[in-house]
Amino acid sequence: MKRATRFGILTFLLGALVLLGVSRMQLEAQTPTKPGPTAIQIQMIEGEEIKLPPDFQMALYENLVQEVRRTGKFQQVYRDGDKRAAEVPDLVTLRSTVRGFKEGSARAREVTTVAGATHIKVHVELAGHDGKVLLNRDVEGKVRFFGENLRATYDFAKKVAKLLQQSS
Repeated sequence: MKRATRFGILTFLLGALVLLGVSRMQLEAQTPTKPGPTAIQIQMIEGEEIKLPPDFQMALYENLVQEVRRTGKFQQVYRDGDKRAAEVPDLVTLRSTVRGFKEGSARAREVTTVAGATHIKVHVELAGHDGKVLLNRDVEGKVRFFGENLRATYDFAKKVAKLLQQSS
């Protein structure tokens, strides 16, 4: 009798789980989802009034491309000047302009925690294919305690990738 009761309870629970799974799939199928853009083109980072050292400018751009790819939000990540991007109908473009830069010292950061910080402030703008601005923010990359100065470029790229991941 105990074995039959256990079997009946397990069968009932299994059936309930299957029914819940089917009803959930039906609900998800009925809910319309607006697909986001499938491709992004990342423009070279510019500095209108502030001139970055070439190694910082390249590190900013390369880290940004790498971190945006890593998010997996976009099927294609195009670099600045890639002609194939013009053919993509739902392309968004990421433009970045340096607004502030203070190069610190890794040696000073190791000696004291209050001196030697590196800061990069960049204005980020995400625009649709039609030119409509979808995202408009200032993002700051920093190295305060340990690490080389170029680590600020990685911090900036991580923050922008997170912004893009959270935006719809």
